[in-house]
Amino acid sequence: VIRCRAAVALAPSKLSVEEVEVAPPKTGEVRIKIVATGICHTDEHLLQGFFPNAEFPVIPGHEGAGIVESIGEGVTSMKSGDKVIPLAIPQCGECSFCRNPESNYCQKSHFSEPQNVLPDKTTRFSCKGKEIHHFLWVSTFAEYTVVPEYAVAKIDAAAPLDKVCLLGCGFSTGYGAAINTAKVKPGSTCAVFGLGGVGLSVVMGCKAAGASRIIGVDINKDKF
Repeated sequence: VIRCRAAVALAPSKLSVEEVEVAPPKTGEVRIKIVATGICHTDEHLLQGFFPNAEFPVIPGHEGAGIVESIGEGVTSMKSGDKVIPLAIPQCGECSFCRNPESNYCQKSHFSEPQNVLPDKTTRFSCKGKEIHHFLWVSTFAEYTVVPEYAVAKIDAAAPLDKVCLLGCGFSTGYGAAINTAKVKPGSTCAVFGLGGVGLSVVMGCKAAGASRIIGVDINKDKF
């Protein structure tokens, strides 16, 4: 068991830094030392009590990067010391969505099964003797977290963790919106509304797709 700090949402709109206990990983699980985390508006939805099926107390955060501290029995895709990104949308590789090249919305995602506890329906977090829930199996607002192996991606050892943490949600959301959803074609003219982390990632996706003109729209002049 590791004792560390975590930002715990004790109740809606009540976030507190607490000392928590993080249990070792069980079969098929990975314990990660979180080095960097982003803050996504989805975390704010959770704190406001708007996220479906979330349970308090809970450790928020789903956009992070870190180093594997230990692995549970049966884990083969990574080892201690590997740099990784935990995935807010898992990739089991076995369900019909994972096997379909047109989709990657794994059936083990929070729309299909609760992700406020791990797949065996228990939590690895506790605080002052009380169980703490996970958020999307990720909970990057903790210095250590435990995640199923299929919700972790091993990354290049040279990757800067304070930057690639954004690949866990914000960047991939925006970039994928341009490439996969809008299917931007070479020579296109594109307008991007909102130039935050997701919007700037949309801009990068449009550029990569060959857009000839990209118009950024935002009411905050500092964003330009």
